[in-house]
Amino acid sequence: MQTLLLAILAMVTIGAAGFALVPTALPNKRASERRKAFQGDIRANRREADVSRTRDNRRKSVQQVLKAQTEELNAKKRVTLPDLIFQAGMTVRPATFIRNSVIFGAVLFVVLVIAQVPLLYALIFAVAGGYLLPRMYVQRRRRKYQDRFLDELPNAIEAIVRGVKTGLPLNDSMRVVAKDTKEPVKSEFGRVLDQQSFGMSMTEAVQVLLERVPLPEVNFFVVVISVQQQSGGNLSEALGNLARVLRNRKKMKQKVKAMSSEAKASAGIIGSLPIVVAALVSLVSPSYLLPLFVTPIGNVCLGIGVLMLATGIFVMSRMVKFEI
Repeated sequence: MQTLLLAILAMVTIGAAGFALVPTALPNKRASERRKAFQGDIRANRREADVSRTRDNRRKSVQQVLKAQTEELNAKKRVTLPDLIFQAGMTVRPATFIRNSVIFGAVLFVVLVIAQVPLLYALIFAVAGGYLLPRMYVQRRRRKYQDRFLDELPNAIEAIVRGVKTGLPLNDSMRVVAKDTKEPVKSEFGRVLDQQSFGMSMTEAVQVLLERVPLPEVNFFVVVISVQQQSGGNLSEALGNLARVLRNRKKMKQKVKAMSSEAKASAGIIGSLPIVVAALVSLVSPSYLLPLFVTPIGNVCLGIGVLMLATGIFVMSRMVKFEI
């Protein structure tokens, strides 16, 4: 009886030990699958965290570059005469421009004296015209140059995108743009390639483009190229998005121009009406407005009228000017 009891106790002990050791030796299939799924979730979370960290780093890099470029544009908001001539696409030297302005002012003074304008007024008008009118001409040339550049820039960017997608390097894609696009984009991208041939990197070379055409659209392009050269990324996708943004900005500018054309026409009519009326009255009755020029009180009234007219024209011009 004692032997049978010992045998039963031995069997129970062996069975309990077997049940305790079987999960260690033969792992449960469901638990193994659960463990693998948990490990896969951990790896996926790590990959997502790495991608998010890389995206955040690239976003910070873009923000830093864009902030630096914006600060540089704001610092150069006051354009000097050499920069104004350079950005207008003109090849004249600043000394030659100043000499021509002085000659223009002298000719204007002679014309006013011949027209029997008092010497003091003739001198004031000649100095103001010799200083302002040539600069207004250069600014007009600069604005037209920038407008022609912006009209062709989206086409150039899309050409670069097509080249990059076909496997061409960025330099070769820019070379295609410098060969096949219209002016002034053709010459400006050619200047970027020339700077690279002199030993500059792509990041440094595109800065020359921003110095020539200091516009927000060009700044976007420079930032995209600079960030891609520094931290990598999908250049074709970034440039494709930039081309769409530039075309949408162009459409918005044209829409604003169409909507504000009536206000601009009204401002032009109101601003020119006093001058036209004075000219017509002088033709019909030359002595009618003569007291404004020959009497002290008339001179004061004429000066106040000119100042008020200039202030009104300035206010109207600012009212019909929209920034996009």
